[in-house]
Amino acid sequence: MSVTTSVWGTTKDGKTVHQYTLENGNGMKVVVSDFGAILCKVLVPDAQGNLEDVVLGFDDVASYEVNSSFFGCVVGPSANRIGGASFTIDGKEYHIVVNDNDNNLHSDKEHGYHKQVYSAEVGASSVRLTLKDSDGNMGFPGNKIFSVTYSLSEANELSLHYEADSDANTIINPTNHTYFNLRGHQDPTIEDHIMRIKASHYTPGDAHLIPTGEIATTIGTPLDFTNAKPIGQDIGAQHEQLIAGGGYDQNFVVDGFDGQLQQIAEVSAPKTTRRMKVFTTLPGMQLYTGNFIGAQHGKDGVTYQNRCGLAMETQLFPDSIHKENFPNAIFGPARKYNSTTVYAFCN
Repeated sequence: MSVTTSVWGTTKDGKTVHQYTLENGNGMKVVVSDFGAILCKVLVPDAQGNLEDVVLGFDDVASYEVNSSFFGCVVGPSANRIGGASFTIDGKEYHIVVNDNDNNLHSDKEHGYHKQVYSAEVGASSVRLTLKDSDGNMGFPGNKIFSVTYSLSEANELSLHYEADSDANTIINPTNHTYFNLRGHQDPTIEDHIMRIKASHYTPGDAHLIPTGEIATTIGTPLDFTNAKPIGQDIGAQHEQLIAGGGYDQNFVVDGFDGQLQQIAEVSAPKTTRRMKVFTTLPGMQLYTGNFIGAQHGKDGVTYQNRCGLAMETQLFPDSIHKENFPNAIFGPARKYNSTTVYAFCN
């Protein structure tokens, strides 16, 4: 196992950006940047030992400074949607940027955690990235210290451990927004990927994907992945949730959630032996099938298109601040944020 550090480039305001390469004895490599805590590359061997980079992304810092699709980045302090772009904590009302219809998506597209430079601490098989965030930044209360640790094991397990402290009650609900394609990031589609999700329920949204508060069954609907099926099998179904999202963009409710690390999903694909299992300590996972990636230039001269990658964003539920029956996303002096998600690769 080794971890190496290299200078990658500079931000538009002159800050130096590094990349950290984690490599295990199987030849698997993970490249992480201290800009945005971005997962830049994940090179995974197949059964014959052939390596492919299975995550979408860019070759340079400047492209990640735009990154309208959030390729590879850690989203924070609050991922996903907050209805009305406002909320009340401890009797005080807070307003955050309106950037998704009348709502908020991913905290702030220009100033969120995915656009910040972190400090780094390198371990024997990991890199810990830490960010200090001041009270009132982006409209969120609390002076916060946020960190995410990327670790790689000899079993080809990529672990993301999140921690956050705040001196005032605030919303903390981060996620990683990496898009995967098990045949390699240059492959044009994930619609034939086979997916299973341990979720017999999901949180339906309105026309703008703000949860209604209902926890509805997936069974017998196009959102049923309790038995493995191709992602494209039902993606075009005339179902109001799929129409609203242009495909899959829903929060799935983990069956048997108990706060312990457990497997919640598995993905495979034709024409490759690579498989990926997703484990998390969190109660929800947003499946997003890249419905609005659009034509854009990615790594290695590849042009990405809609549905060429899929994101599995482990999380607390979106808009939890407005739904008493959803998991509590308020953290502060009496409650530290702590979660783990693992993407495990095998053949």
